[in-house]
Amino acid sequence: MKKSLVAMVLILAAVAAGQEAAPQPPAQSAAPPAPAQPAAQKKEIKDPAEYNAYVGAVQQQDANAKISGLEAFLTQYPNSVMKEDALELLMSTYQQAGNQAKVMDTMQRVLQVNPSNLKALVLCAFNKRAMAEANQNPQQNLTEGSQCGERGLQAAQTAPKPDGMSDADFEKFKAQTSIIFNGTVGIAALQTKDYKSAQDHLRAAVNGDPTDLRNIYPLALAYLTATPPDYVNGLFFIARAGDLAQGQGAQQIQAYGKSQYVKYHGSDEGWADLLTQAKTTPLPAAGFTITQYVPPTPAQQAHDLVKDKTPEEIKKFSFAEWELVLSAGAPEDQDKVWNVIKGVPLQMGGGRVISVSPTKLQLAASVDDIDQKRADIDLTMAATLPAKLIPKEGSDIDFEGTPVSYTASPFLMTMEKGALLTRAAPTPARKPPVHRHPGTRQ
Repeated sequence: MKKSLVAMVLILAAVAAGQEAAPQPPAQSAAPPAPAQPAAQKKEIKDPAEYNAYVGAVQQQDANAKISGLEAFLTQYPNSVMKEDALELLMSTYQQAGNQAKVMDTMQRVLQVNPSNLKALVLCAFNKRAMAEANQNPQQNLTEGSQCGERGLQAAQTAPKPDGMSDADFEKFKAQTSIIFNGTVGIAALQTKDYKSAQDHLRAAVNGDPTDLRNIYPLALAYLTATPPDYVNGLFFIARAGDLAQGQGAQQIQAYGKSQYVKYHGSDEGWADLLTQAKTTPLPAAGFTITQYVPPTPAQQAHDLVKDKTPEEIKKFSFAEWELVLSAGAPEDQDKVWNVIKGVPLQMGGGRVISVSPTKLQLAASVDDIDQKRADIDLTMAATLPAKLIPKEGSDIDFEGTPVSYTASPFLMTMEKGALLTRAAPTPARKPPVHRHPGTRQ
């Protein structure tokens, strides 16, 4: 079982535990929403004995009696013109009796007679998905449910309207089965990371029923976890799912949705409004969008850093801030910084020694360059260092130097008149005075 399905099952289970009015995932034995039932096509049993056996079984009011009658009929007349009808009724009666194993067994018998039987296919797609969500052999059940869903969607395109059924009722029947077929195919596609198929099928299911959390939540995931993510649709449907859910499930969904919203938008501003909108709007309106946060470029950051700054303020920048402007800023911003620090003796602390000689040090002064062990300062010493004062590579030193030039990329500032600075020893903590009792000898 893939981790994403585990997480989805846990979320939906938490949702179900706290829900009253919101949609709940069905239990394994639950039946799919009952679609309008097609009327039986006109078929004629010519043998009176066969006819009486069929009618006698169908007219039984007790479920167990009806099951016995139908099984006996199918055994006695295995090639009856009413075989498919009898199996359909037997499948429904087993479900009425709560015998799930026999429901699934009879469903297979129906499909052997007619692989395009919509009633059996919708039962297969619905129950296989429910079994997977109940952690019953999930991968196999999802695969088999998806196969039934695909066949059902294909069969519905060419299925003839049964005699006696109105056009409106037949379209309603197909619409109801389409929701189940698309939902099962979509969630199976999500598990295999076929995001396009998952989005298409789950969106079709949600369009058919925009109140079903079992399809809305995975649809949001299909958008948000795709490569690249579809944040606009994904954020709408995760907000919609967060509204429909209740209890712990709602808290988890909304927390995840908010984190994705901030990731895309740059802040949580507008998230509460989106939750309110999703509460009253089942589907995103035409033109719905969410503004994406676009981080400033290094050049923009450099410009914002020096804008309205005085020379004294620029002189107090960190070395990393000087480096940002001098390496990525526009020429006018670079000049604004360089004209302040060029030729001025600067004292800096915490430079990491990359390489060393008695007359020159290669140092890293910014955090990024320290991490990458890359020199960003070339410091020529004012005087040759005695052997005992030469710092070790990898050590941190305080120093003074005068900038004379720089290279923007890769960044390297050249300094002269270098000198090592001695760090002041920490001031020892004052010991509290010793208080002696009167009369104590010193």
